[in-house]
Amino acid sequence: MNLYFACSLTGGRRDEGIYGVIVRHLEGLGHKVPTAHLAKPGVMELEKVTAADEIYARDIRWIEGCEALIAEVSTPSHGVGYEIGYALRLRKPVLCCYREGVTVSKMILGNDSPGLTVRNYRNENELPELVDEFLASLA
Repeated sequence: MNLYFACSLTGGRRDEGIYGVIVRHLEGLGHKVPTAHLAKPGVMELEKVTAADEIYARDIRWIEGCEALIAEVSTPSHGVGYEIGYALRLRKPVLCCYREGVTVSKMILGNDSPGLTVRNYRNENELPELVDEFLASLA
């Protein structure tokens, strides 16, 4: 499957380790993740040399070409919110996952769009199963 992974960049990189767990799991299952580089340390240096309009066009193409979007939403991000909304508008299945106990936007929690799944997790060990359940629901 071609899966778009969304995570915070400019909003903060506190959860970078979690991003890596998700992306490694997806790639380990054989999925294509065009945004895998977003989970890596040093991504901010790579992204800052690319013009905003290029990033926008690239990411929109990737969302349009994906079969589903998986977003880690523990750290608030305007970009991730936009990507989620765009994917839902295209009727792409979306998984939003977040650390238990963090405050998540009510625009995510209150959204009853078909295809949107919102799940919390206690620790990174729960993430593979959470992701697997979402992927199984797409079959």
